Amino acid sequence: MNKLIRFSLVGLLAATSALSMAQDKAVMQGTDNTIIYGEVLETFTMPWAMALLPSGQGLVTERTGALWLIDESGKKQFQVSNVPSVDAKGQGGLGDIIVHPDFADNGVVFLSYVERDPKDDEFSGALVERATLTLTANSATLNEREVVWTQSPKTTGNGHYGHRLAVSPDGYLFITSGERQKFTPAQNMAMNLGKVVRINQDGSVPKDNPFYDNGEVTNQIWTLGHRNPLGIDFDANGKLWVHEMGPRHGDELNLIERGRNYGYPVVSQGDHYSGVTIPNHEEIPIYYSPIADWVPAISPAGFIIYKGEKFADWTGNGFIGSLSAQALVRVNFFTNDSRPTLDAKEAARYKWGSRVREIEQSAGGDIYVLEDGSSGRLLKLSLQP
Repeated sequence: MNKLIRFSLVGLLAATSALSMAQDKAVMQGTDNTIIYGEVLETFTMPWAMALLPSGQGLVTERTGALWLIDESGKKQFQVSNVPSVDAKGQGGLGDIIVHPDFADNGVVFLSYVERDPKDDEFSGALVERATLTLTANSATLNEREVVWTQSPKTTGNGHYGHRLAVSPDGYLFITSGERQKFTPAQNMAMNLGKVVRINQDGSVPKDNPFYDNGEVTNQIWTLGHRNPLGIDFDANGKLWVHEMGPRHGDELNLIERGRNYGYPVVSQGDHYSGVTIPNHEEIPIYYSPIADWVPAISPAGFIIYKGEKFADWTGNGFIGSLSAQALVRVNFFTNDSRPTLDAKEAARYKWGSRVREIEQSAGGDIYVLEDGSSGRLLKLSLQP
């Protein structure tokens, strides 16, 4: 064989191999000198949330309206039927999905989505439904759908819905509700916008909520003064953590405690996009300040506190998806004598040039990441290439 042709073939094979690796793996370089490898399992259109079933299967929502059942290898199995109809605009559409802690026995899931006002679709708001997922060998269907929570009031605009979900260790449903880019609703107790909400799983309101005796909507409120909270999880000790996008900068990670006011829009670690300065939490200390914040912004989306043992060095750490910084951000929690509660700081940032929308952990301790966008990939993380 001609030597030039032989070298050309070798070069072509090497390039093909490198391309195959690039398609099958995402290589994430960490600021802590750790390299994470993301095995590409599947691709989705505008994915927003993921939940894993006890069987090893999973559910993935696409903001445009599809809910997918995926198999144990992460591949699309089939679309779930009888899913709420959505008209996706801006940041609104099909949202979060979580499985009930007793899913193996009751098949219950909770999902959120944005509903437009039938009389004027310029107005919209988020809803949360409880449903039963029925699985057969070749189908998946949502049955017994029931609305358990409504964002109130519906308002104009297509942003800052929040609508992330979590069930507490003692069985309450927590919902993050954005202030819909209207600023002042976050401090308005007659609205559940800009709040973290706590309800029973059937939509009723627990009598020990901090503002229970103050009428409808107000009685749902657990905390107030939030902007656009897009990540929620409980740690191993049952403490609730929520992150939220700040304005121009100043994203926050907050320890959520009953009845607290977190200050937005009166205070923030960032300024308005208009350039108007907002006092920070230290200037008006009556508001509860974030445990960690980011300036410049990382635009957080998706959140877990890792409770597995597969990545033993990270047990108890938080993982935040970053849209604008295009990274997976790891947060370390620790005690600090200067703060009566836990403290937190960024421990590392893992980048591979993709916006991160969602993070999820399996019962076996695997970590999965959903990229944002029209061709968002589902990745399974590993420390080995």
